[in-house]
Parts: sequence; structure tokens; C-alpha cells
Amino acid sequence: MLKDEILDPQGQAVERALPQLGFEGVERVRVGKHIELRVAGGDDLAARVESMAAKLLANPVIETFVWTVERTVEPEGA
Repeated sequence: MLKDEILDPQGQAVERALPQLGFEGVERVRVGKHIELRVAGGDDLAARVESMAAKLLANPVIETFVWTVERTVEPEGA
């Protein structure tokens, strides 16, 4: 997600368009990106994902990032 102090023209365009489409009450829109990774687990999973995000997936000058872990179960026969 872009840092608060960074101009977000895409978010501003969406914010202006929503009332024109009948969606009232939207006070702020910020547009960001969503990245999904499938990573093999391990004791160092959190540190590895944090490092991936900080070094490559996010631009720390203009963006912040949050990550979560979701457990997946492979379907039988996959």
C-alpha cells in the first residue's frame, strides 16, 4: 500500500467515480497491490517472507506492506 504521504492518483480517480455511480459515504480510497506467494514452511518462514517483501516485493520508499500466513491443504490427487 502506498504510504499516506505519497500521492495516489488512481485512488483519487476511484474516489471521485464512486459517488457518480451512486456509492455515497466513501471517505477515502487508496489503491495498492496484492501479491500471493506459496512458500514451503519452516522455522524461519516469517523471517524469509519479511525479507522477500522488504527487499523485492515492496518499494520501502513509497510503500508499506503487511503479510499473513494462510495454511493450505492440497486436495487429494493433486
